[in-house]
Amino acid sequence: MKQARQIVPAPNDILRAWTPFKQLLGITSVHCEADYARVSAIVDSLLDEIGDDETHPLADVLDYLADQMKAYEDECVFIPEAEPHEVLRFLMEEHSLKQDDLEDCAPQSRISAILNGKRAISKDIAKKLASHFHVHADVFL
Repeated sequence: MKQARQIVPAPNDILRAWTPFKQLLGITSVHCEADYARVSAIVDSLLDEIGDDETHPLADVLDYLADQMKAYEDECVFIPEAEPHEVLRFLMEEHSLKQDDLEDCAPQSRISAILNGKRAISKDIAKKLASHFHVHADVFL
C-alpha cells in the first residue's frame, strides 16, 4: 500500500508563525520559576476561557503549555510522598483557601471529611481538584 505523501512546512514558514505566537505569550517553554509563573498565569487564563471544551480552538495551546509545565515539574520540582488528604491540605494552605472555596469540586462537608482522613477522594473529585489546582489527578488518588 502506498503511503500518502505528507507536506512538511518550510522552516521559514514555521518561524513566521512561531515568532508572533512567542512574542504574544512572552514565553513558549519553561526553564525557571519565573517562566513557570508566566506559563501558569496563561494556563489559568486559558482554563477560564476554555473550561472543559476539548474542541475549543485554544485547547491545543492549553495542552502545549500544560505539557511545558509538566516537563519543568518533572525535572525540577520534588514532591514528597504524601497521603492525598495531606496534599489537598498543603495546596489549600499554599493558595490560602478555605473548604468553602472548593465547593466547585465537592460540598464543604465532603472536603472536611477528606481533610480529616475519614473519606477517600473519589476519581471525580480528584479530577475537579486537579483542574482547580492545575496538578495531575493522581496526586489525590
